[in-house]
Amino acid sequence: MDTVYSSPIGLRPPRHRVDPRCRRWWTAQVGLWMAGPLVVAVVLGLALSRWILLAAAGWAVATAVALVAVPRIRWAIHRWEATNTAIYSRSGLFWEEWRAAPLSRVQTVDKTRGPLQRHFGLATVVVTTASSSGAVRISALDAAQAEEMADRLTLLAQDDQRDAT
Repeated sequence: MDTVYSSPIGLRPPRHRVDPRCRRWWTAQVGLWMAGPLVVAVVLGLALSRWILLAAAGWAVATAVALVAVPRIRWAIHRWEATNTAIYSRSGLFWEEWRAAPLSRVQTVDKTRGPLQRHFGLATVVVTTASSSGAVRISALDAAQAEEMADRLTLLAQDDQRDAT
């Protein structure tokens, strides 16, 4: 006899998009990441070889494409949702990751902000569980929204005293 597993909600992507400002944040990240090798290649190309300069031109084209494409693709993929029973996230660029963590398994809830995130008014909520797969991270949230979510998840996790191990 076949067993059919059903869920009242079903397996679906999380409902909420991250903050729209994340596209500028991701653009800045790509620009900073790709600028270093570009500068090195141009300097070496000017000093040593035109072939290196040609490679630098190729890297410049790749940088321009990445500056446009990466934020758009990440915006299309990244989602999050926090319910009274679980937290869900979907993220990734090349390797998409969909994570769900029941609040009964939550050990810590943290809010982090790097320098670029602070500049754009964004934050990341990190929910650590007993899972060996690591924490559930929801990046690119409005800083105030992230603070509110961290507080809410902490309270919900404290209220759920069941042992889910």
